Amino acid sequence: QVHLVESGGGLVQAGGSLRLSCAASGPRFSVHIMAWFRQAPGKERAFVAAIGTSDTGTEYGGFVKGRFAISRDDAMQTVYLQMNNLSPEDTAVYYCAARRQGLGTRVDEYDFWGQGTQVTVSS
Repeated sequence: QVHLVESGGGLVQAGGSLRLSCAASGPRFSVHIMAWFRQAPGKERAFVAAIGTSDTGTEYGGFVKGRFAISRDDAMQTVYLQMNNLSPEDTAVYYCAARRQGLGTRVDEYDFWGQGTQVTVSS
């Protein structure tokens, strides 16, 4: 099984940037499709970004609008989410997720989840 631990969240002012990391352990990390989701209080968990087994395969949620970039370093077994031009609407717990088949955008398509890291954007 793949175990995921997110880090890098925190408090940032509107317009600022954060870089989230997801450290993975377990077998065959390099073959897993990785994704980021986010969930604000009282809201459903929403798709943010996903990346396949190479940097050529990525997908982003519509609200990203070019502000975020997902990347992976298979040698370090780490996935990143660079977030720029943050707004208060981006405030949420950000979760890392993994699956073995397909680049999905739905919560129920992913098999493994981290505990999340809090991102708070002040106005």
